[in-house]
Parts: sequence; structure tokens; C-alpha cells
Amino acid sequence: MPVPSRLRKSVLTAHVATSVGWIGAVLAYLALDVTAVTGEVVSTVRGAYAGMEVTVLYVIVPLALATVLIGIVNALGAPWGLFRHYWVLVKLLLAVFAAAVLLIEAQTVSGLAAAASSGADPRELPGTLVHSVGGLVMLLMMVISMFKPRGVTRYGWRKQCGQGRGKRTRGTAGIG
Repeated sequence: MPVPSRLRKSVLTAHVATSVGWIGAVLAYLALDVTAVTGEVVSTVRGAYAGMEVTVLYVIVPLALATVLIGIVNALGAPWGLFRHYWVLVKLLLAVFAAAVLLIEAQTVSGLAAAASSGADPRELPGTLVHSVGGLVMLLMMVISMFKPRGVTRYGWRKQCGQGRGKRTRGTAGIG
């Protein structure tokens, strides 16, 4: 059953909004992380760690989970499907991996925020710059969806051949 155009566009809009929000929140987090690692004023560094925790727990994690869930719904209702094209599959795997690492990293950030507020010198804490930059690069790699490179999966090829277009051989399936 085809998905109504208005519903499909609404889901796509929600997916784009959460995805762009996730990238924006990671950029804000990165600014706080740089401040935490390079700051010289104890109160500023302490505040940066507190801000990092709030940003991760209440902005980045919810946006990441929403992006993955809405992305799955979007793919299921779109002509590309979830498992038909490699670019959709790669994007899904990148998003799930990024969200999983983020959930693990959120515990580290909370620990750093607690340590920074404990009274010890927060300037000696390690920060999370490697994860911040890595997460941003991972999210920016998801621009793959803008280009929609060719290439269907085996599942996609079978679906394409079985959609009433007649029997085709692998060489004439229009894949390439």
C-alpha cells in the first residue's frame, strides 16, 4: 500500500529536522569541549563540563535516537526502502553506530561533569575531543543521502525483478 504523499513528506521533514538538529547540537557540544580542554579559568572549564553533560543528555541523545527511529520509518515509506540500496543501508549503519557510541560516551561525559564539579581542578580532566570530532565526521559522512549513489543490494535486486516487470537476467535488471 503506497504511503500518502503528505505523510511521507511530514516524516521526511521530521527526519531532516532531527538530523540537522543532531549535527548542530554536536557542533555546540564541540565548542564546549574545546572550551573545557583549552580553558584557563576554572569556573569557565567547570561550566563547560556542566554544559557538555546537559547538551549530551537532553539534546544530543534524544536527537540521535529520534533521527534513527524516524529515519527507519522514512526509509520504510520511501521508494528506496530500508534494505534495497547500499547508501540507505550504509547511512542506517552509520547512524546506529554513532548513536551506540554516543550512549556509551554519555556516561563518560556525566563522569567528567561530576569530577569537574567536585572541587578538584577541572583543567586537568581529559575532555572528549576525539569523540566530539569523530562524531561530527561520522554525521557529516551521512551526506551520502544527498547523492544517492547507485547500487542495489541483493534484496533490492530481487525486489526489483519481482515487481511485475517480467523476468530479467542479472545483466538486464537496470542495475549499474
